Amino acid sequence: QVQLVESGGGLVQAGGSLRLSCAASGRTFSSYAMGWFRQALGKEREFVAAISRSGGNTYYADSVKGRFTISRDNAKNMVYLQMNSLKPEDTAVYYCAADFRALAGAVVAGLGDYAYWGQGTQVTVSS
Repeated sequence: QVQLVESGGGLVQAGGSLRLSCAASGRTFSSYAMGWFRQALGKEREFVAAISRSGGNTYYADSVKGRFTISRDNAKNMVYLQMNSLKPEDTAVYYCAADFRALAGAVVAGLGDYAYWGQGTQVTVSS
């Protein structure tokens, strides 16, 4: 089992940047594919970005491609989401998630594929 704790959210003006972090417990972090999701008020949770177990492969939602970057540091049990050129529509609670069933090299975009979730961190982008 793994526990996930997100941090780094906050209030930022449109065009600004934030870096979200997700700290994972456990000794087998490198065996989990990781993802970031977000949920805006009144909307369903949606996929943002995913990264494979080694970090060699990444995948992004079209809405954030070119603006957000997902990365991980397996030595530190951390996954990150660098968010640049933020827009008001990026406002949401952001969650990191871990998938222990993913094969090496796989990136996972399906919400239902993730077994473990953090508590979320609020990102608010003002116009």
